[in-house]
Amino acid sequence: MDDLACPRCRTTKYRNPSLKLMVNVCGHALCENCVELLFVKGSGSCPQCNVPLRRGNFRVQIFEDAGVEKEVDIRRKILKDYNKREEDFETLRAYNDYLEEVETIIFNLANEVDVEATRRKVEQYKRDNKAQIQKGKLKPSREEEFLEEVLELEQQEAELRREQLAELEREARREKIKQKESLIDDLMFSDLPANRILASHGSKLKAAAKPLPPKPPAAVFSTGIKFRQKEAFLPVPKVSEGPLYTYVALEQDLCGPPVPALDALTPSGYTAHVRAATEPELAGGFQAGLACHRALQDAFSGLFFKASEEVS
Repeated sequence: MDDLACPRCRTTKYRNPSLKLMVNVCGHALCENCVELLFVKGSGSCPQCNVPLRRGNFRVQIFEDAGVEKEVDIRRKILKDYNKREEDFETLRAYNDYLEEVETIIFNLANEVDVEATRRKVEQYKRDNKAQIQKGKLKPSREEEFLEEVLELEQQEAELRREQLAELEREARREKIKQKESLIDDLMFSDLPANRILASHGSKLKAAAKPLPPKPPAAVFSTGIKFRQKEAFLPVPKVSEGPLYTYVALEQDLCGPPVPALDALTPSGYTAHVRAATEPELAGGFQAGLACHRALQDAFSGLFFKASEEVS
């Protein structure tokens, strides 16, 4: 990222380590100083594409490609209005058609294809589905509901584990007091040597030690994302199975004598005058007999052909 530079003032990340590039709806980047200078009145035009911009719409650049930044900004705005979910449709086909329509709108706006017609279409959709859009903004998504369930479950597991650890600590404290009293009684009234009594009590303590309860395993991916507890996808449609595949060997009509099999070339002496395969070629699966077999096919092909019979 040291090669980052403002396209207007040419300030680089190397010269200014705190350099931050800002982007707007057009996707072209400017450093913070240029944004403050060009948009001191709150609005202005992009120095590269002359698109009218507002200073409040600038944000820190995430991607180096201006086209990607522009598409991300358009996608975020479009998805605020096109916020229907899979459960809002009766069939999967209708939901897929809706997603395709959304992607077409984003593509047209990002690549400036039928921009005016696409914008009119979006405005018409916003007017026709105003209530649905507001409802979608207030309704939590399936991912948000699942996240709430996961957080609640984690809190319950953490509370249960704290209670278990507290109970184990209280039990260990009582057991320690009991062992201490037993050790004092044995030292006072037993006839055994003190070192044997201490060794006996030490072995009893080790045997009575209880390990901590294992932490409940969390079903997670390797990235840390938890598995869903509910089925979140439609069942896979069943595909009617056809007949099993049966291998049929290739039959070649060379119109000539039969070509020896690949395994019979070396015993028959065909490969005696063929360049042997090198170690890299053998590692790649190449054999000298392959080229020899192809040459024999070319040589034998058409030897039995008779022009008079073909004409008749």
